[in-house]
Amino acid sequence: MKDYGKLLKELRKQEETLQFNEFNSETALEIGMSLTQRAKEQNKSITIDIRRNGHQLFHYALDGTSPDNDEWIIRKNNVVNRFHTSSLYVGTKLKMEGKMIEEKYHISSKEYSAYGGAFPIILKKVGVVGSITVSGLKQEEDHKFVVKSIEEYLSRHV
Repeated sequence: MKDYGKLLKELRKQEETLQFNEFNSETALEIGMSLTQRAKEQNKSITIDIRRNGHQLFHYALDGTSPDNDEWIIRKNNVVNRFHTSSLYVGTKLKMEGKMIEEKYHISSKEYSAYGGAFPIILKKVGVVGSITVSGLKQEEDHKFVVKSIEEYLSRHV
């Protein structure tokens, strides 16, 4: 059995450290292209979506994906927008409590998917302004794909 408490702490730490000074269209393009390149190098079929304040700044679907990936992205983004935390964090918390999203929050799983892959875009001294989302892999791998891209970007731009 997974140590959900430990995972929640790790996820919270990621959100505390992976914050941007600014986030604009150029930021989205650089991160989106980085995700695309890494997916191609690793032969991963994913769809990538980056949104700021509801505005889609980047979207790319690699070969092997389908419109289902776009639907997953919408539902994962809804989780980030509602809870201002990663979709994996919400899903892990629900697992730890042994509850479904409908039961705990009285919202539909047709609109909200608490599975890994959507990570909040957090501006320092502002808060959550959007999300970077990947769909197509196992949920933990989707999440790690996004986190790694943010880490790489921030290491180059700090």
